[in-house]
Amino acid sequence: MPIELVTGDITDQSDLDAVVNAANAQLMPGGGVAGAIHRAAGSELAEACQPLAPIEPGQAVITPAFNLPNDWVIHVLGPRYGIDEPADRLLADAYTNALRLCRKKSLKSVGFPAISAGAFGYPLKEAAEIALRTVRESAPDDLQVRFVLFDEKTLGVFREICGE
Repeated sequence: MPIELVTGDITDQSDLDAVVNAANAQLMPGGGVAGAIHRAAGSELAEACQPLAPIEPGQAVITPAFNLPNDWVIHVLGPRYGIDEPADRLLADAYTNALRLCRKKSLKSVGFPAISAGAFGYPLKEAAEIALRTVRESAPDDLQVRFVLFDEKTLGVFREICGE
């Protein structure tokens, strides 16, 4: 299973079945990835999320994608670094649980952001190591996985860990 690494806008991945939202516990619009996904998906996304909230660090839930070019949005709550412990296990759980939903829905492709590496303060290199290791260990062989990363710095760290 090859892992694709790109910089770009996670809301503009029209060739993927699902994108992953680095959500907050209430699954509501916010900043960063969550804000971008909610803006692009439209107000129906927040309405669909309401009965699923709150979620705990490491958990994942799935909703339709509404106005996004994908079929599904998988919402995960990553750990807040230094607050939600054990942070490494909770971050791995976020990826594992998202991948479990991919299997359950028989998805063929998914796009992930760098969960917890932004506003939640997880050190980028550690977050990337956990993300890549967990996806390699847990993703179905036939699932196309793309990391859609915010900037060149983040892409460089992911590439370094992948050995590219």
